[in-house]
Amino acid sequence: MQQIFALLSGLLFGLGLIVSGMADPAKVLNFLDLFGRWDPSLAFVMGGAIAVTAPGFALLFANRQTPYFDQKFRLPTRSDLEPKLITGAAIFGIGWGLGGFCPGPALTALPLAASGTLIFVPAMLIGMWAARHTPDLTPTAKEGAS
Repeated sequence: MQQIFALLSGLLFGLGLIVSGMADPAKVLNFLDLFGRWDPSLAFVMGGAIAVTAPGFALLFANRQTPYFDQKFRLPTRSDLEPKLITGAAIFGIGWGLGGFCPGPALTALPLAASGTLIFVPAMLIGMWAARHTPDLTPTAKEGAS
């Protein structure tokens, strides 16, 4: 049952990306071009998503002790900003600005054969593989204290 709801959620998410225009890299790049051909429509898409999601999460957490398909809610516990997070966010933002894609819309646009997707998705997958298999060079709390 968990996999069925995961599949349905993914399909609904992908449909939302297509309908909203987030699978169109030109639309995304126009949204990011604040001093050129700026298109604010994606801000309304994001605002609408937040307006629907925030009350939904509030109701869910108020009425349930556990999620429907798991033993516990898995919420982030860290509140600090570490260099890996800042670096990853910067790389993500630069890639989004250059390509007009982020992972969700890129995978959604892949079957549509959107321009650049056939280059972006393999590069993204290689980058994800490299990130997972690259040794962590940041010092841990024990190493930093010595």
